Amino acid sequence: MKKLVIIKTGSTLPGIQARYGDFEQWMVAASGLTEDQAITINVQAGQALPNLQEVSGIIITGSPAMLTDQEAWMLRLQAWLPQVLMQAIPVLGICFGHQILAQAMGGQVAYHPQGREIGTVAIELTADGQQDPLLSFLPPAFFAHTTHAQTVLELPEHAVLLASNAFEPHHAFRLGDRAWGLQFHPEFSTDIMSAYISELAESLSGQGQDVAALQASVTMTNAVNLLLKRFVALL
Repeated sequence: MKKLVIIKTGSTLPGIQARYGDFEQWMVAASGLTEDQAITINVQAGQALPNLQEVSGIIITGSPAMLTDQEAWMLRLQAWLPQVLMQAIPVLGICFGHQILAQAMGGQVAYHPQGREIGTVAIELTADGQQDPLLSFLPPAFFAHTTHAQTVLELPEHAVLLASNAFEPHHAFRLGDRAWGLQFHPEFSTDIMSAYISELAESLSGQGQDVAALQASVTMTNAVNLLLKRFVALL
């Protein structure tokens, strides 16, 4: 029986992992699946990528790694992703996953020129986003949790822009009709978002960010938290 595959591209910060678990657990919970309905492959640790004949869909996690480092495991994943899209297997890339999906298909990723975006932020759907099979259930303007230092500077050719805000012009995109990238985090709870701000507080303060204001920005993102269940429903 085909299964959903979670491509694990790293782990959350140790302090967060000790309290809340790791990326793949958040993905499984947010997808509404049981652990035996999904397979996690830790590509960063060198695990082999799956046989595509056995895959119903793919979620690519976030990561503390930076795509511009172009480590061997990143290059291996980048080379594999075009094969996935050629076989029309549904793909959802989140944060780092969003970035590597874009770069694998011809986009450009680098550090965001304005620094890190972090906290609960307002995002707007484009006209295409309001018609998108995955995102169209969201209100035209919605809140989502974010934390990223790198960004997709240039989308792949033929990518459809689905969502953006003033800071991040490429918050969501679609390639074809079965592959999506999300820069924001539908798997984050408010507790996880607050924990990220706390863990990074010293660094954020050093970059001139107001940590108290960031913590005050954290709010529920109930609509966005349904996105992974909606992705699974589209498989």
